[in-house]
Amino acid sequence: MSDHHHHHGDGGHCHGEHDHSNDITPAIQSLLYSQIDFGAITTLNEATEKGGAAIVQKTWAERLNDKPELESDADEQLLMYIPFTGQVKVHSLLLYTAPTPSAPKTVKLFKNRDDLDFSTASELSPTQTIEVPRPVTGADVFELPLNRAHWNATTSITLFFEDNWSDGEDDVTRVGYVGFKGQFTALNREPVSFLYEAAANPSDHVAIPGLSDLGGHVMPGQ
Repeated sequence: MSDHHHHHGDGGHCHGEHDHSNDITPAIQSLLYSQIDFGAITTLNEATEKGGAAIVQKTWAERLNDKPELESDADEQLLMYIPFTGQVKVHSLLLYTAPTPSAPKTVKLFKNRDDLDFSTASELSPTQTIEVPRPVTGADVFELPLNRAHWNATTSITLFFEDNWSDGEDDVTRVGYVGFKGQFTALNREPVSFLYEAAANPSDHVAIPGLSDLGGHVMPGQ
């Protein structure tokens, strides 16, 4: 059984009337999947060509599938460049790995850099560093929150998987799924959230006091 519980910190709205079968709806409601430029993804030190692109192209429903799986080649490090089709605001990194010592441990993230190799990724200060929990059950995806202030106007993310949980004993790092949550920024700079919700019931959504005189439009940043 998974010990992950999804808490919605969105101002205390209660969605008790929704039937979230397997928590699919809240999990994918802000996926940036459709905003990724899959054809331009590059991965350094991948054992199989396009192995990195293959795990990013997995849909949410395929996230726990054993294959395809990205494996490192010469050593435990991987460097993935993932561009978006426009500007996005990134809220969290989604990561799935099988519960083995070859699961990644430290991931350094770089914003809007298409010129990195292992040498520069090791020397430069990353936009953010994440310590990935060691997977125990393999039951579901880790959602790793990002510092949102650092990830506005993002056009690409480079993931530097620096080491794994084997502490040097296994020089192969394996990753099963990579995804992102966030918002796509339209040309008018109004954030657009991609919501996937079947047969939404308006009565489930509580009106926010004070917005009626604005015609229901929420200004950016609120």
